[in-house]
Amino acid sequence: MDVNDLSIATFGAGCFWGVENNFMQLDGVKETSVGYMGGKFKNPTYFDVCSGMTGHAEVVQVHYDSSIISFKDLCLFFFSIHDPTSLNRQGPDVGTQYRSAIFTNSDNEKEIATDVINSLNKSKFNNSIVTSISDVSDYYIAEEYHQKYIFKNNLSSCGG
Repeated sequence: MDVNDLSIATFGAGCFWGVENNFMQLDGVKETSVGYMGGKFKNPTYFDVCSGMTGHAEVVQVHYDSSIISFKDLCLFFFSIHDPTSLNRQGPDVGTQYRSAIFTNSDNEKEIATDVINSLNKSKFNNSIVTSISDVSDYYIAEEYHQKYIFKNNLSSCGG
């Protein structure tokens, strides 16, 4: 399958290294990259985003074969790999750049993400899910050393 035939989903769930590594393991995910989305600053660097001044979230862009895995399944997986009830924080990482976020490409995706949140709020989590759902905006790919960081550095997780 040509990369142009793949669907794209974008998620923020804390430090993008671990999130990318988790998505890379899924059947149907053909490519991933990490970057920044949701801010007002053009061409941000990692340093800019970490300042908390740009408004960007650290995100993973997932290129997937929708005949193998659905957007709904990606959303369900996303909610299983982080704490979506923690506002602007995942573990030791604190700041708006670490927020839980789904960036959608269509009204259909927005509806799917909303339905998943409503279902999980009723069945799985004691606290309310604070994940934001926003339209996809400009995606700025992160610096090369961030790409596939855990894999390239032979780490078991973000903590090494």
